[in-house]
Amino acid sequence: MADTFNYRIDHHGSLVRPAELTAARAAGDADALRSAELQAVQEAVVFQRKLRSTVVTDGDFPREDFRSAVLDGVSGFRRTGEEGPDGLVRWVAESLPKANGPLLADWAARLTELTVIAPKASLPSPAYLAATTFQPGLGVASARELGEALAEIIQAEIELLVSKGVRLIQLNNPLLLGQLAADPAGPGALSFEDALAVEALAVRLDERPEGVRIALAPGWAAPAAVDRARAERLYGEVPADRWVLPFDQGTEAELDLVKALPEDRDVCLGVVDATVPDLEDIDTVMARIDAVGEFKDLEDAAVSPSRGFADVASRPLLSAEDQRRKIVLVETLARYVWGNEF
Repeated sequence: MADTFNYRIDHHGSLVRPAELTAARAAGDADALRSAELQAVQEAVVFQRKLRSTVVTDGDFPREDFRSAVLDGVSGFRRTGEEGPDGLVRWVAESLPKANGPLLADWAARLTELTVIAPKASLPSPAYLAATTFQPGLGVASARELGEALAEIIQAEIELLVSKGVRLIQLNNPLLLGQLAADPAGPGALSFEDALAVEALAVRLDERPEGVRIALAPGWAAPAAVDRARAERLYGEVPADRWVLPFDQGTEAELDLVKALPEDRDVCLGVVDATVPDLEDIDTVMARIDAVGEFKDLEDAAVSPSRGFADVASRPLLSAEDQRRKIVLVETLARYVWGNEF
């Protein structure tokens, strides 16, 4: 799939929120919050442009966490007072969801006005939402039915985003890699087979304008060992253009995830750990990338941090300065691999 639209300096989408935005959200004044969001997004675009990123996002600044674009933008979900095993506030589906309007498209349109860099949008995947919000007896017949309804909403949003000029759309499902383990994690509310079918519905796009990529991030960390057959099923049944894979620990499992990827799919390697402030050794990371180059055309590759820096607004994984240093390192690594050809 080698072409000139690889968006090689990438990040997952969420950035550490500035203090002014955090304070405005805590104050509860809707007008003040909106103004703070707009200002923060404008500054985030400048920040990414200065760091030479080949994509630009709104940092998830207008959202509470990486799920919020959907959970806040559709009907049928109820926020509970509980926390799930991942530490996120738990939401439950009480009816099949219906979209109340665009989820991210309005913010994406602003990005196209602020910069000529390719806009990127990130959304939670429908299989992830179905697996974590389905609860029997609340008005939805099955997790699969819930997932399919969500897939229709997200697929329509992807089409709208593309029409607004977005060129890279990433769906996040932190659960999928656990199901690729040699001893896979329990399927929860959605089986592995159903998860693949639901994700496939969401990423279908009959017409892809030049340079458009639909990406899927199946998790933040590779399992201890990868079931190759299950990995090949994942890649084969979900027709995402780009797979965003963890590649920051130097394990054989990380390499196995890339080896199982079909030749016609892009890969974005999460080469720096977004959870620790210490910077990776460039020679060590380059040796890992070189190992990928032995079996994968690096013209179909990109590099990024391993995950978002603040997938939950109130729980940033690093300080803003440590985040900047990590993104600078990603750019440096990209220049080591591709020179200045972005």
